[in-house]
Amino acid sequence: MVGILVHGDNHFILSGPVPDEAAALALARHWSIIQIGDQKSLSFDQWEIRTKEFRENLEWAVVVPGDGDVSPAVSQLLAELSSRGIAVRRLDRGLE
Repeated sequence: MVGILVHGDNHFILSGPVPDEAAALALARHWSIIQIGDQKSLSFDQWEIRTKEFRENLEWAVVVPGDGDVSPAVSQLLAELSSRGIAVRRLDRGLE
């Protein structure tokens, strides 16, 4: 499965299952901070960042509140996914 994890004005295209709330928060926290040279945590072994993917392949979407606003392009993509019947899960709380 492939989906999009949105965190404020940042987003990640991921291969893997739909993350639950705890996993989505942990993924957003982990990948929002640049960690040069660090290896991927084994707890995130189910997910992998995709650098190239067709929007038609996206099967899930999770939005984690962040400091910035979601970009217009990502907002449009989320609307497209919703119109295709894909649930866009919006978490109530962001990173602490």
